[in-house]
Amino acid sequence: MKLSPSVISGVATLTLAATLAGCSGGIGGEESSGDEATLKIGFVSTTTGSLAPFGQANSFVVDQMKAYFADNPLEVDGTDYQVEIVVKDAQSDSTRAAEVATELINSDGVDVLISSGTPDIVDPVSEQCEANSIPCITTVAPWQPFAIRDGDKPADLSYSYHFFWGLEDVAAVYSDIWTQVSTNKKAGGLFPNDPDGQAWSANFPGLTESSGVTIDNPGLYTNGTKDFSAQISQFKGSDILLGVPIPPDFTTFWKQAKQQGYSPKVATIGKALLFPSSVEALGDIADGLATEVWWTPTAPYESSLTGQSAQELADSFESETGEQWTQPLGFAHALFEVTAAAVQKAGSTDADDIVAALSDLDVSTVVGDVAWGADPDVPPYVAKTPVTGGQWRATDGGDHPFDLVVVSNQLAPEVPLAGKVEPLS
Repeated sequence: MKLSPSVISGVATLTLAATLAGCSGGIGGEESSGDEATLKIGFVSTTTGSLAPFGQANSFVVDQMKAYFADNPLEVDGTDYQVEIVVKDAQSDSTRAAEVATELINSDGVDVLISSGTPDIVDPVSEQCEANSIPCITTVAPWQPFAIRDGDKPADLSYSYHFFWGLEDVAAVYSDIWTQVSTNKKAGGLFPNDPDGQAWSANFPGLTESSGVTIDNPGLYTNGTKDFSAQISQFKGSDILLGVPIPPDFTTFWKQAKQQGYSPKVATIGKALLFPSSVEALGDIADGLATEVWWTPTAPYESSLTGQSAQELADSFESETGEQWTQPLGFAHALFEVTAAAVQKAGSTDADDIVAALSDLDVSTVVGDVAWGADPDVPPYVAKTPVTGGQWRATDGGDHPFDLVVVSNQLAPEVPLAGKVEPLS
């Protein structure tokens, strides 16, 4: 999978098929619960395996949504619909994600499939929805590895709708973080051989060229690598580290880097550093590590369903689970906001009606405004969401060992800054 900057800027010129092929869905729907009108939502989650941190908040959100819809049936064209949610664990495996998506479609008879948690999960789910003409709503994967799966052009998708930011956005955030620290403008690129690593390694050199930073890429490594000595040796002399490893791999890399004397001045790491659990696993050497921030309690957004602010949602999660808020929390909640809004706009649970509603849906959610058809530079089935940059800071007697402090908000000025980038010690 490769995407050049020219492809990114030129996506708008592509003509993507909008014809809704195949028979319409509506499997389940009003007949799934006797005489009671029901919307059945299938949720492909990631609660076990190496990507489990992406699904840490999913159980909380599903329980919250079940309770909410039990008290607030979804009004669709004057009829109250009960909402049934069926969850299956993808086990952090692409093959398993496709299998459970097929089960939800063929055995459970869902009306809509939703999914989140890296291209490894959402891409195979989308593929099954396309094959079976079922509406699919996905998130938590940059839009490029979701849309561009074979070759260098976005796929023609008829039933899949995705909301998240793109590589061009996170590159801008990282570049802003780098400029806040005095460096030699040399960066080591830690990229795995998976959809994210392939897309990031192919596009970051061009996307960050204006920053003056050159990226040294020693080649894609295999997820689960236990010895990063070769990469560390090559990165010595680079003041900047960037990459998109899975959480356990970065833990291995960073501990070995410290042991072998590699100490960059700034490290911007996607995926692995999104979660408090991953940061805490590193202990003191995590202080000052940076990452993108797609959702934070300080963002001025609120849920279109529950009315909760981002802060209230995070507080509720922490109160009920005893765990620190985590970025996927907001997007798991937003999946249900988008689904509800699409079905209400469609006026039915018919697949083609839902897809038609999604094509120009605009809904304000707890992760910001989600609007399809609003950005001519992305495929029509992609809606971009705000993203900022943050740095993990060790706390002294705080509620949690580390706090994620927003230090870059150029792309989302509505999210308040909480500090400036500090060099790694």
